[in-house]
Amino acid sequence: MDLRIFTEPQQGATYDTLLTVAKATEDLGFDAFFRSDHYLKMGSGDGLPGPTDAWITLAGLARETKRIRLGTLMTAGTFRLPGVLAIQVAQVDQMSGGRVELGLGAGWFEEEHTAYGIPFPKEKVARLEEQLAIVTGLWATELGETFDFHGTYYDLKDSPALPKPAQRKIPVLVGGQGTTRTPRLAARYADEFNMPFGSIEDSELQFGRVRAAAEEAGREAGEITYSNALVVCVGKDDAEVARRAAAIGREADELKANGLAGTPAEVVERIGRYAEAGSERIYLQILDLSDLDHLELISSQVQSQLRP
Repeated sequence: MDLRIFTEPQQGATYDTLLTVAKATEDLGFDAFFRSDHYLKMGSGDGLPGPTDAWITLAGLARETKRIRLGTLMTAGTFRLPGVLAIQVAQVDQMSGGRVELGLGAGWFEEEHTAYGIPFPKEKVARLEEQLAIVTGLWATELGETFDFHGTYYDLKDSPALPKPAQRKIPVLVGGQGTTRTPRLAARYADEFNMPFGSIEDSELQFGRVRAAAEEAGREAGEITYSNALVVCVGKDDAEVARRAAAIGREADELKANGLAGTPAEVVERIGRYAEAGSERIYLQILDLSDLDHLELISSQVQSQLRP
């Protein structure tokens, strides 16, 4: 089971804070550092000092880390034209020496669009399908050839499809809880399918839908990596779990029911149940970015039990 660190910087984080967490992620042996792609805080709190851009952040981290994978859960398709996004991600992949992964979603948070003057189209999933086709198509076009795409929302003609990423193929993540179109998009475009904040039972059902869609599309279901994103709150004992839960404005019992919370033994057991449901990788949503002791505890007491 791969464990990856997943952050939500729109809730309030500077680049320096994210760099500190990314370096700790690398030093503590985690597989990857991922971040959300949002421009407005959610829920309580002031969100200060304000949002940071996902791909500018990852470009900086690409030059200041050496091993960990870097990516987004999920880049909002509403924020960037797909041709521009393909250029940005390929460049960051070059800057990292081939360590980038792209999670691409339709976008959903209307208020952040209104706050920053970003159009919020009605047909977001249909646009996402064209965006996935364009981004992956541009990267797959052979050097010296051109790429054309004529869709409902985007039209590309005689694109040189440059620059190329460092990796032969940048892994693409598709995720969500939609029961029909989401599995179909994952089957066609995804190297990884991510189930965000779902129960063990719902994860097993959704993974099954994606597997069925892949097989229907003539693809081996095992070609896709299946993963979960879950909030994490680990403590040496119940008191420490309660303290960490309070620091992020949550209740320990609620986190135990809906995420990965408890002592290391409890969290390892729950991760095992997700593994039985088909999960191969978990993105640990870290909401208190100042608590590096939390990362150290997860590394030494949870991650250590999940690796051979």
